[in-house]
Amino acid sequence: MTDTRTGPRPSLPHPEPLLQGLHAGLTDPVLDAMNFLNEVVSRFPEALSFAPGRPWQGDFEPEDLSRHLRTYTDYLERELGWSRDRVRTQLFQYGRTNGVIHELIARTLRNDEGIDVPAEAVVVTTGAQEGMLLVLRALFAAPEDTLLISTPAYVGIMGAARLLDLRIHAVPEGPEGLEPDAVAAAAAEVRAAGGRPRALYLVPDFANPSGTSLPLERRRRLLEVAGREDLLLLEDNPYGFFSRTGTTPPTLKALGGRRVVYVGSFAKTTLPAARVGYVLADQEVLAPDGTRGLLADGLSKIKSMTTVNTSAISQAVVGGILVGSGCRLRDANAASTAYYAANMNTLLDALDRSFPAAERERLGLSWNRPDGGFFLVMTVPFTADAKALERSARDFGVLWTPMDSFYLDGGGTHQLRLSCSSLDPEQITEGIRRLAAFVAARTAAPDA
Repeated sequence: MTDTRTGPRPSLPHPEPLLQGLHAGLTDPVLDAMNFLNEVVSRFPEALSFAPGRPWQGDFEPEDLSRHLRTYTDYLERELGWSRDRVRTQLFQYGRTNGVIHELIARTLRNDEGIDVPAEAVVVTTGAQEGMLLVLRALFAAPEDTLLISTPAYVGIMGAARLLDLRIHAVPEGPEGLEPDAVAAAAAEVRAAGGRPRALYLVPDFANPSGTSLPLERRRRLLEVAGREDLLLLEDNPYGFFSRTGTTPPTLKALGGRRVVYVGSFAKTTLPAARVGYVLADQEVLAPDGTRGLLADGLSKIKSMTTVNTSAISQAVVGGILVGSGCRLRDANAASTAYYAANMNTLLDALDRSFPAAERERLGLSWNRPDGGFFLVMTVPFTADAKALERSARDFGVLWTPMDSFYLDGGGTHQLRLSCSSLDPEQITEGIRRLAAFVAARTAAPDA
């Protein structure tokens, strides 16, 4: 190419990479899982998708946001007696690092879950994901500290642990979730290898990805094991409201008090886009100088160096929803709970119809029957990997999630996750019809 003003333009040498390497965790397949699914969904927009765990939008309308905001500001002015200027500062300025709706959250948890913690023990976070990062960074102080993870596990906790260079030890779950004896055995294995089992992460209610739930007696036994092994339990509970049987056992936090650090989120129960979560961290911490404080105070210090504080506007909208519900979100989610229960029933019925018992036995197909939540896991007679998913989407118009990303030890290669949270019953029925056609084609011609 010639520049008419200066003559021929010299070719520039290809520059050497400025950075020779990044953190090793960035090459971990776990960190690719969510981006891969988003890419597949965008490439096949017409496919019916059982892949995302997106919550139901219900009857959300854009004008609801301003209504919730007004409910919250009215609460500040009329119930708390705040001046207009103080309300304006609350909404428009940087706020308290630990959050500004902590008292409403504490009140809601007392009403909904029977969890009684002081408001000062609540740290409001930018989604539950930030809460997990804060807790892991605070608790894991020595190289030998090891995180036990109920597996298959939510990829967010695995990714967070990898980015923080934490030691991880998988504890396989069974059909009814985590087995307490397996936790004790895992703790012994970690100690035998020179490690220190510090905490155990699990989702006791309708877990992502497996859909399993811990029965009450198993929860009690798990708390006994945790006390004996000096383990903290990191309880993640985004799906606990959404039972299809009408009952759920008490949370581990309600049963175990300070043995449990509780991570919560409003993504599924109020407003996903707000990105508001929280941590209940009422554990007492002894500092090197002998002073005592709450774990929440330590999390606050870490948060001040990361996100500084959680959006005051997002908190105000969520706060308005809490005030408007009388701080009883379980009641306010009755319609969502019924929707998810009906969808799970539709999904199970569609699977039963599309894969009769004789066909299941012939093909080696099976799936679990969760008592609620968004997800179930299907075992198939072929490798359910990215290649199979692409063929399913391209040729049969149906998406699902490969389970191998949810395992620490290379498991799940013949399993797929189905989510029923964001489809309507007609789409679920049609989607399973398409899935059945894919399974039939894949098993008949595995190399196609």
